Amino acid sequence: MRIDTIWEELEKDKSFQAGLLYKRYSPEVDPDVFVALKAPEKLRCITFLVSSSSKIDLNPLNEFREIKFELMDDAKDQNQKFFLILLLDSQHKDIFSVLCQDLIQKVSNIREENILMNTIIERLIKWQTLFEKMKSLGLSDYSQRGLFGELYFLKKYLLNSCDYKKCINSWVGPEGSVQDFQYSDWAVEVKTTHGKNHQKIHVSNERQLDNSIVPNIFLFHLSIDIRQEYGETLNSIIQNIFEIISTNIGATDIFKLKLLEAGYFDRHYTLYNRTGYQIRNQNIYTVVGDFPRITEKQIPKGVGDVKYSIILSESESWRISESELFNNFLKANRND
Repeated sequence: MRIDTIWEELEKDKSFQAGLLYKRYSPEVDPDVFVALKAPEKLRCITFLVSSSSKIDLNPLNEFREIKFELMDDAKDQNQKFFLILLLDSQHKDIFSVLCQDLIQKVSNIREENILMNTIIERLIKWQTLFEKMKSLGLSDYSQRGLFGELYFLKKYLLNSCDYKKCINSWVGPEGSVQDFQYSDWAVEVKTTHGKNHQKIHVSNERQLDNSIVPNIFLFHLSIDIRQEYGETLNSIIQNIFEIISTNIGATDIFKLKLLEAGYFDRHYTLYNRTGYQIRNQNIYTVVGDFPRITEKQIPKGVGDVKYSIILSESESWRISESELFNNFLKANRND
């Protein structure tokens, strides 16, 4: 059951006026995790049941403003207490739902209490960063284009695969990984260009196209034109991906989290409604042999922060078809 559905059920209970109203999230989750409301405010929260002797240091979580953390005795058992994570501002309920689903997923198989609490605290510290991002004024034009390119490739990958969850998990660009997509022994770097120099791409470091680290690296180049009020927007491609994966709750939850990590928040939706992208061209290259690039082994000692450009018109002999690319993925998946 989706966590929002449980909260909505609890909110229908008009007799609840004080204390904690809660329901077990799922018997398939090892720790005692409950979806709850706290009265009189009827704040949405999740809570973990821990031993009353458990010492929980909440100091690392002091920076949160939209979320509150509390410890509450269990009235039914003096040997236990609840660790509550409460949403203070209802306008953030969508991101709070994703946070809660993420926490539950991360601890679902943990039985040892100290490991459970350490995992929760560590994950919440990461979410502190995401909430700080949410206060920004939205993605820059450059970041919007980059995100659109990654989502364009992700959409193609989803349409060529039956395993939506694996596709979404392979998208690691929002986490700051070296390449935008990684799985098993392959990686894909997505480059999105526009304007007059649409065949020139910039490589941000010497590891990005180094196949001594990952055996099979592919370069996906998307050339776009930018139009106001015309073409596919960032919002529309995201909606399209949600429609593709709508039958897979796990993939949907992961995708929501990835979007947040990429800096895309629903509160900025109107900022991305006018700018449309038209696909001018797309090409895929296999990065092998003498493909024009700089690798880690070629860098002299003492040299760092290497950045360079590639003129793709000089790379035709390494170009492959879309079907060749996804056939490579299928082979890798079969060897897992």
